[in-house]
Amino acid sequence: MKAMILAAGLGSRLRPFTNKLPKPLLKIGSGTLIERSLNNLKKLGVDEFIINISYLGDQIKDAMKSSQNGTNITFIEEPFPFGTGGALVNAKAHLGNEPFMLSTSDIIFDFSQTKLPVHVESAHLIAVKNPDHNQKGDFSINKNTVFVHNERNDFTYSGVSIINPKILEAHVSREYPFDLWNTILKPLVTNSLITAHLDNSLWIDVGTEDRLELARRVLKDEN
Repeated sequence: MKAMILAAGLGSRLRPFTNKLPKPLLKIGSGTLIERSLNNLKKLGVDEFIINISYLGDQIKDAMKSSQNGTNITFIEEPFPFGTGGALVNAKAHLGNEPFMLSTSDIIFDFSQTKLPVHVESAHLIAVKNPDHNQKGDFSINKNTVFVHNERNDFTYSGVSIINPKILEAHVSREYPFDLWNTILKPLVTNSLITAHLDNSLWIDVGTEDRLELARRVLKDEN
């Protein structure tokens, strides 16, 4: 199984930490953010990784080489961040024809494997309870099907999903950058084509200094 890890963001909300270090290489507990994402996906049986890089991307390549240990990793360099949707379309030739795992590289999330579906026709999202910084949520779920309320939703997108690459076809000519949620997924949500499940495992979106400190406190005793 293949997986793509998104690692091309600027990390602007985490400056000055990210002035000279890309966000995926911030250390939390016993490893960096991107190492945690990669290791979680390995537990699912993922044996081939695609990682997009842009801002300070050479540092990510160098760091991953030292911890690669035979892992098959393809790096895709973007001259500027193509966005979460643009990154997938740009990497399409490397993703193959079968559904692949997708993860951002800036989360702490020890998600469970038990509810992941065997077959994914469009996309399947892992949801988490709405955190304080996203109380209005991203979407709701009815019998595993994703829908969106106008005002408030029950769940937040964790940043981890299974994507069927066929949903990228309609966007191959689109100009970069563009995001995954608004550009690719929302039209499919409107047609009830996206599924999801809730996972109550530990999840922290390491997007700000406060949440970086939280993650480090939670995992400070990790060996």
